[in-house]
Amino acid sequence: MRGLTKHIFFILFYCLFSVHSFSQQTHVKTKLVVGVIVDQMRAEYLYRFQDKFTSNGFKRLMNDGFVCRNTHYNYIPTKTAPGHASVYTGTTPKYHGIIANEWYDRVLKKEINNVDDFSTQTLGGAEASGRRSPHKMLSTTITDELQLSNDGKSKVISISLKDRGAILPGGHMSDGSYWYDIETGNFITSTYYKQELPKWVEKFNKKEQVKSLLKNGWHTLLPIPSYTESTIDEQTFEKVFHHKNNASFPYEFKGLSDQEQYDIFQETPFGNTIVAMMAYEALKNEKLGQGIETDFLAISFSSTDKVGHAFGPHSIEIEDTYLRLDQDIATLLNKLDAQVGKGNYTFFLTADHAATDAPQYLMNNKIPAGFYNTTNIVTQVNTQLAKSFNVEGLIENMSNGQLFFNMEKIKVNQLNFNIVLNESKKELLKIESVFQVLLRPDLEKFEYTTEEKGMVQRGFHIKRSGDIVVLFNPSWSKERVYGTEHGTGYSYDTHVPLLWYGNNIPKGSSTEHYDITDIAPTLSMLLNIKLPNASIGRPINELFEN
Repeated sequence: MRGLTKHIFFILFYCLFSVHSFSQQTHVKTKLVVGVIVDQMRAEYLYRFQDKFTSNGFKRLMNDGFVCRNTHYNYIPTKTAPGHASVYTGTTPKYHGIIANEWYDRVLKKEINNVDDFSTQTLGGAEASGRRSPHKMLSTTITDELQLSNDGKSKVISISLKDRGAILPGGHMSDGSYWYDIETGNFITSTYYKQELPKWVEKFNKKEQVKSLLKNGWHTLLPIPSYTESTIDEQTFEKVFHHKNNASFPYEFKGLSDQEQYDIFQETPFGNTIVAMMAYEALKNEKLGQGIETDFLAISFSSTDKVGHAFGPHSIEIEDTYLRLDQDIATLLNKLDAQVGKGNYTFFLTADHAATDAPQYLMNNKIPAGFYNTTNIVTQVNTQLAKSFNVEGLIENMSNGQLFFNMEKIKVNQLNFNIVLNESKKELLKIESVFQVLLRPDLEKFEYTTEEKGMVQRGFHIKRSGDIVVLFNPSWSKERVYGTEHGTGYSYDTHVPLLWYGNNIPKGSSTEHYDITDIAPTLSMLLNIKLPNASIGRPINELFEN
């Protein structure tokens, strides 16, 4: 009898343990996923500006969510379009094909835009601004997979100032992707998505928010002396707007034409505010998070990139932009609480790349840095090749740090391609700014996994990339008069924030190294759906340990 009782006890214990274990693995289905990409955001901004953030924006995400403190891009080049594509596909340009914002097309003999699609028409704005689609992206996104998981019953909406910032996250099946038209100040879309602009977008455009947001100018939120995390106002390496004589606060926009306002608007923090306002309207009018299936709202804040390129990472302008973005995020979270409900949405925030310090700023502080000129590089190498092979103009283009050779000339003159490449490499390595030179035959033949060679290979698409990849020394940038750049595999360009918050997200932080391609598979596991079809990432296990 005692043995039977003991046996029954173990059965009951096993059943209770099994139920408990299963309950730990069963998550309440999230009603809405909100994905935020902040263009050109360094991870360190979360900490450098932290004391001035409100309690309801970045701090809320960090204190009540999960912070992946050591998240990096795992390929070269670190640019906006491949960054957005990689976050949402869980893979790199090697597979998804978005190798840069623009790249050289050997057949057309010109550079092409990553989202141009001339089979479409513009809705809501200038014709040249809206003929766009994601058709050049070769793999599925997490947003595609969400829709495929339930035969399109989920709703996906994506919004950004930049066309690529809206189009690539929205995926191939987006219900509506909207971007800013510099010609009209409107948010627009293309006939790839729908045949007419939604009434709520038309209504938003009629409010002329650009003029409303610029009418009082751009003044710092706080007294200028309190911006102790930044350099003094006005540096020689900061952009001077055409209507001003200096790069210092305040910035007034009265007297500018409509067209001038539409243009300059992107380089102010109010570009982020208008995107947040569009997101609120989408949340309400598209009834996101109100259906049976999980919906997805993808937001990309682009003005941080525009301001960074103009003024650099240590400017008061960039700090003020982030303090204002913090307020926009706080408002967004409050809107989500009201519309969807606390605990009913899953929120993540990351960046498409980071940025180098302005090279001149570093040089002023005795840190090695410099500029290179791509035209001079092509001229120098072509001159040497002409001496060696008696053929002019063998290199026909250099873009994104890659050289494209004129294959017709090589064939007609019966040149050995490998010998030409190696002669070019020898000449390139004579240039002060050049650190490493990688050749197409090696990238096709060998499998690299670590350091810069692996990063180049993961960013190299066999049909779209060039014949030679040139890497430059740390903090050397393409020649520019002001601001900063990005695109390298150095930590200043790869290290980005990654914050998780909301439904089934534990509180905590981690210094574990994660790749940007880990975001999409993590979302797949959180949503219990299939991985994007070319995903190479791994889920962030620490989010599933509770």
